[in-house]
Amino acid sequence: MVRTALLPLACALLATAAAAQPAAPEPAPGRAAQLVRMVRQDCGSCHGMRLTGGLGPALTREALAAKPPEYLAAVITHGIPGTPMPPWSALLRGSEALWIAQQLAGGFPEETNRSPAP
Repeated sequence: MVRTALLPLACALLATAAAAQPAAPEPAPGRAAQLVRMVRQDCGSCHGMRLTGGLGPALTREALAAKPPEYLAAVITHGIPGTPMPPWSALLRGSEALWIAQQLAGGFPEETNRSPAP
């Protein structure tokens, strides 16, 4: 319970400390495509394939307008204890979580590395 209560405070402190930081570096094109696919497939399994909501809340630009990207990156990295939102720190670097958060805040891109139809 204490851990759950501390998450908003930790996220607020992280957002305040990171507010002066520049945008996350753009991942290499191949990695960016992997990250977009991961968000569309893995995050989409709970947040909806169009990220408009499901088990988890919507991740649309409108739904996230009041949440700073640094806060979103902290949620992506650490998850939210006591909820189905898992931490993704084992699969993502902090800069990648911030890049995803910034992409979500701007309207997440569609996958572009789709295999051609046979």
